[in-house]
Amino acid sequence: MENMSHHHTAPPTVRHCDVAVIGGSAAGLATALQLGRQRRSVIVIDSGEPRNAPAAHMHSFLGRDGTDPAELLAAGRADVRRYGGEVLSGRAVRVARDGERFVVELAEGTSVAARRIVVATGLADELPEVGGLADHWGRAVIHCPFCHGYEVRDQRLVQLVTHPTGLHVTPLLRQLTADLTVLIADGVEADESEVRTLTSAGVDVRVATTARRVRTDADGRLTGVELADGSRLDADALLVAPRFRPRAEPFADLGLHPTAHPTGTGEVIEADAMGATAVDGVYAVGSITDPGQQVLMAAAHGSRVGGAVAMSLAAEDVHTAARPSGTATDWDHRYSGDPVWSGNPNGSLVAEATGLPAGRALDVGAGEGGDAIWLAEQGWEVTATDISSRALDRIRAEAERRDLTVTCEAADANAREPFARGGFDLVSASYASIPRTPDLRGVHNVLDAVAPGGSLVILSHDLEAMRDPQHGHRPFDPDAYVHIDDFVTAIKAEAGWTIEADDKRHRPPGSASAAHHVHDRVLRARRAS
Repeated sequence: MENMSHHHTAPPTVRHCDVAVIGGSAAGLATALQLGRQRRSVIVIDSGEPRNAPAAHMHSFLGRDGTDPAELLAAGRADVRRYGGEVLSGRAVRVARDGERFVVELAEGTSVAARRIVVATGLADELPEVGGLADHWGRAVIHCPFCHGYEVRDQRLVQLVTHPTGLHVTPLLRQLTADLTVLIADGVEADESEVRTLTSAGVDVRVATTARRVRTDADGRLTGVELADGSRLDADALLVAPRFRPRAEPFADLGLHPTAHPTGTGEVIEADAMGATAVDGVYAVGSITDPGQQVLMAAAHGSRVGGAVAMSLAAEDVHTAARPSGTATDWDHRYSGDPVWSGNPNGSLVAEATGLPAGRALDVGAGEGGDAIWLAEQGWEVTATDISSRALDRIRAEAERRDLTVTCEAADANAREPFARGGFDLVSASYASIPRTPDLRGVHNVLDAVAPGGSLVILSHDLEAMRDPQHGHRPFDPDAYVHIDDFVTAIKAEAGWTIEADDKRHRPPGSASAAHHVHDRVLRARRAS
């Protein structure tokens, strides 16, 4: 795992994981969290279009009532990343089956191959054709009495009924405000008994009355609606029932198609109680299966379906007597074609290791072995470790070609004691992609491998540059992996360490990879004798 960058001539990136979750709102993130806690590799593909994006606050979410929806999603992404789950910004344009796996094609050129697919793309709301309505959507124009009804209590509230089922929420509105007017649009065949009941209860119901446009004051605040006959009706807030459309276009090639919702106001993706759709291996969560789900319900649904997907994978693996690693599969795939890296050692490691007395060296995430081979040439007794068996095969072949001795060992840095404790005079990790865990086990395993008096050298990309929006879509999520600052924090918390270097530098010429990453973060520390 030498470096997460590729040469400019590299083909489009194909990532491999256990589960691809398409959609990064509450339902999708809750699914990913559940799966990450079952040690499944998960990639969430998030187009950044949550249904509730226009709303400033969400409600009825126990413990988070009134939270900004964006704040909840940020916390959810952080939770997923704590378990090594990745959240990629991108748009899925096509999902197809490829043998035993599914392949998700992104508009940005990346593809993701997965054993299971979770559809969490949600719904798009289509508002009634009333001028200016969209400008107030999610604020003074609402659609759910449970989500935002309390916030318009005792105000002048107008309900625009554009479908016969619209009246089913009117009794809720009557409880919220005594100043309620219901406009049943021209052409809508409302149930006459419902209308009589509401009118008898004191609700101002106007039949065959269509709103033409929203009225606002000089400051842009909603003040009412103008009707088709030119008259005006004062209002502080409007409630509408938009039609809804599932974002299901990427799944058509799988044979997964929307079906009409019983209300007649839109379509959904049908799924059973555990989220399974009609397409084997494809699950659906959140509002795309039920437009009535609030955020809390969507998150709970995602958690439940995440458990079902985990059970499905576990049953399959038990049946085949396998215990596969999605992370290993991902890296094995990347090392299945042409060489990924230049074969040169990383220049910053060369600078830090030159002058150290040769002894026992451990190269963590050795990739194709540029660093391990160089260390062996300098007289070190080298153990190269990687989660990818194909990477280790390449190191063995190159060491043999150069008549060098390099011990190659398959190791997951997040396993229990993957390295000999205190067994190495130099432990290096150059851009090692160690998935994050809540206890940062990988960090501590690397530190524990350093012998008394030994040195630690960690190289990392400059993450601030990687997060720069000008770089656009990236096929990797750096925040799902341990950072160099995690090593710094762990070292400072443990007695007997001295940090000798911790800085950002220009990458030396001739380094192993990508010219467009011009800075290294370099950490060198020494353990007391």
